[in-house]
Amino acid sequence: MLKIEHIGIAVSNLEASNRLFTALLGNSPYKTEEVASEGVHTSFFQTGDSKIELLEASNPESSIAKFILKKGEGIHHIAFSVEDIKAEMKRLSEQGFILLSDEPKIGADNKLVCFLHPKSTNGVLIELCQEII
Repeated sequence: MLKIEHIGIAVSNLEASNRLFTALLGNSPYKTEEVASEGVHTSFFQTGDSKIELLEASNPESSIAKFILKKGEGIHHIAFSVEDIKAEMKRLSEQGFILLSDEPKIGADNKLVCFLHPKSTNGVLIELCQEII
């Protein structure tokens, strides 16, 4: 793993949260997009070398909608940048980590992604991210 790529925060209202984080960080989101396959609208903020991803459910069956119903708004996941996502998935699976998909998916911000189940990572949802070239 190369670095923390971003921290994902589940929010109920993306527009209001964008205003809040714009005021907090002193800059506007550099990107907003919908990831239909995951049922979310996202926005990304750059702060130094770090990024914050805000995630709002775009349908009531999405994992973000279920997360907010169960736990409320807050930190949803920590994402790590990797060079070769398939190799990293294989390595982690062989070490006993539970992957939430057998193959990487296309995620937000031009990334291939795979999540690790929180049951295998001390209760923290981990996302692996590889830049799509």
